[in-house]
Amino acid sequence: MAKLVFIRHGQSEWNALNLFNGWVDTKLSEEGIRQAKEAGELLAEKGIEFDQAYTSVLTRAIQTLHITLEEIGQLWIPEEKSWRLNERHYGALQGLNKKASAEKWGDDQVHIWRRSYDVLPPLQDSIQKSITVDGRTYPALDRRYAELDPKTLPLGENLKVTLTRVMPFWEDKIAPDLRAGKNVIIAAHGNSLRALSKYIENISDADIMGLEIANGQPIVYDFDKDLKVTNKELLAK
Repeated sequence: MAKLVFIRHGQSEWNALNLFNGWVDTKLSEEGIRQAKEAGELLAEKGIEFDQAYTSVLTRAIQTLHITLEEIGQLWIPEEKSWRLNERHYGALQGLNKKASAEKWGDDQVHIWRRSYDVLPPLQDSIQKSITVDGRTYPALDRRYAELDPKTLPLGENLKVTLTRVMPFWEDKIAPDLRAGKNVIIAAHGNSLRALSKYIENISDADIMGLEIANGQPIVYDFDKDLKVTNKELLAK
């Protein structure tokens, strides 16, 4: 019986500042580093031996994966990064303060943009290769995406679009590993993991609005040979 573990990255620099992050590349905060280490400690207690690791091309997720694997002594396992596991692109909201956005557009509207399945956020006018906040510039759609068709690069995404983006990676990489009986760990983002959770748990469009995935908390799925979920466990101290 194969196991699949999801870990949403630990708190990022922009999580700590309450900013919409999306595809903007930020690092873990000190709290995020602590959360990643704790995730490793929790997984060490479970004693899961992983065969394959996946993560996005965003630093906060990569850091989380490496810290977690180091804690469990499995930093050596095969690892693959993919843009398909990136956080959803928050469009013109990226870099904005969530509280200030709620004051401008209303709590209900911002909640819909953040949590709904098929409502798009305000879109960017054009592709932004970086975003500057408080005098500091952060990379966004930079050279790590150079091999992609520019038409593929988003100006904003909802969860439905994110799921469409993630599914080829599920079908080509993750599902075959699980069918082969491999234990897989994925360190990614709140919405790329919500998208995968929606698919594997068959969560409705309405109910997905209520699904929250905490920073740094491992979620352990068990699958049968038909890739049906037989057990789901959230690890916590």
